[in-house]
Amino acid sequence: MNKPVPHFQEILLLTGQLNYTWTNTESLLIYLIAGLAQVDKETAIVIFLTLNTTRARIDLVERLTKLRKTPAEHRREILAVTERMTQEAKLRNKYSHCIYSFDGDGASGRTQLMRIFDTKNEIRYGKIEELNGNEIKNITNCIENLISINKQIWMLIKKYSYPC
Repeated sequence: MNKPVPHFQEILLLTGQLNYTWTNTESLLIYLIAGLAQVDKETAIVIFLTLNTTRARIDLVERLTKLRKTPAEHRREILAVTERMTQEAKLRNKYSHCIYSFDGDGASGRTQLMRIFDTKNEIRYGKIEELNGNEIKNITNCIENLISINKQIWMLIKKYSYPC
């Protein structure tokens, strides 16, 4: 059974929390970069900020992790974390790169994705989805998963004595 249709303020609060949680967790990649590249925190920050996308930052961490010099245990645990981040990025990207629309009362909400889909003979754009109880549950689950990933990254930073 679905929850009642969420209101505008609830959606804003959840998407804000999703973006805050994501940004906070993504910033921890700085410490993984520092540890894996064997550089100080300041150098890792410059590297992190030079890369413009989350995908590029995760790719860098994964590539550094896959170097032969990285111990197998580090490799296994860090790649597991980046895989989890990549999974959660899908929902985060959806809600960060869409248009929101609500009725006049702020009750009935929809998202419209800002993405073009090419097929063989046409293009499609702006997939519209309802903001319902299931979507609220998906956002809430994503936030909880990001909190767990955040804690896992901090555990790895401490376990492997990466600069922080």
